[in-house]
Amino acid sequence: MWSVVSSGGVPAGERFDWYADVISREVMPAALSSERPADFQGEAAVLDLGELRVARFALSPLRSRRTPALIRRGDPEQYQLALLRKGATRMSQHRNESTVGPGDLMLWDTSRPSDNEMLAEGGQVRATVLMLPRVVMPLRTQRLDRLLADRIPGDRGVAAILASFMTALEDHGAECEPEDLRRMGAVALDLVAACLAQHLDSEDHLPFEVREQALLQRIHAFIEHNLGDPELNPSVIAAHHHISVRSLHQLFHGRKESVQARIRRRRLEQCRADLGCRDLAARPVRAIAARWGFSGPVVFSRSFRDAYGISPTEFRALSAEQSCSDRSLCRSTPA
Repeated sequence: MWSVVSSGGVPAGERFDWYADVISREVMPAALSSERPADFQGEAAVLDLGELRVARFALSPLRSRRTPALIRRGDPEQYQLALLRKGATRMSQHRNESTVGPGDLMLWDTSRPSDNEMLAEGGQVRATVLMLPRVVMPLRTQRLDRLLADRIPGDRGVAAILASFMTALEDHGAECEPEDLRRMGAVALDLVAACLAQHLDSEDHLPFEVREQALLQRIHAFIEHNLGDPELNPSVIAAHHHISVRSLHQLFHGRKESVQARIRRRRLEQCRADLGCRDLAARPVRAIAARWGFSGPVVFSRSFRDAYGISPTEFRALSAEQSCSDRSLCRSTPA
């Protein structure tokens, strides 16, 4: 569950000082300043992912500085990687300086001085931040120094997958159990390492396990985006990722399911969701099957029955009955 702090319940004239104190105590000591402190609004929330934490911030424009004195006062010894969701931020650290906008990523080191100005005309800055202990990062400090305060475009390569993953963490992380969140933390670390290595053009310097996990995440994302393509198969997936079909099968060996089984399961899950959706009640079963890549209604019906024990038509009828029953119950329940 997210641990949330918000300036909403603080008197307007005290909000900026209150937020600055919270950040210095709960995140790290920093010198915050604002051109309009009386109008300041801010919210921060943190979710534990085992060794890592993910935070979300929504706040009015401000400037944040980390000086050597503030670092000596308190240092979480982290790399922090931000995905900017709204607004812009301009940062300088370790002889680097850049400005990033929505969809971009930026890395900084809490153990080095920095100057970060958050910008938003007439609104708030929103960001999702992964907090990564220095000791868990598989890339050497000297290599990571090149990336500090550098813009990492979040619309291509592994960075795009990482950005989507961070967005999903913010949107759905609260729905996960603690054990699932720890697994998500491990995935996040692998994706961060792969993203930074790709940006450094040094992917081969990563441990084999990290490269393998990052490749697997890219393949999972490719499958999700192409479930509706009836031509999606191991050969297509292998060719897209520049590996052999044999290597693809080896990647999935020893896991819960084969690559073909994953494609089939995800297609069936999407079809099942559509069949249970009231808004799609008029759409023919065969159209739903085709939408999610099944080659024909017979193959789909057999696969659906094997997975769920009833036919697609029977499942849709039961879902409709349940929906009617729920609505009737709501109407008969006293207010």
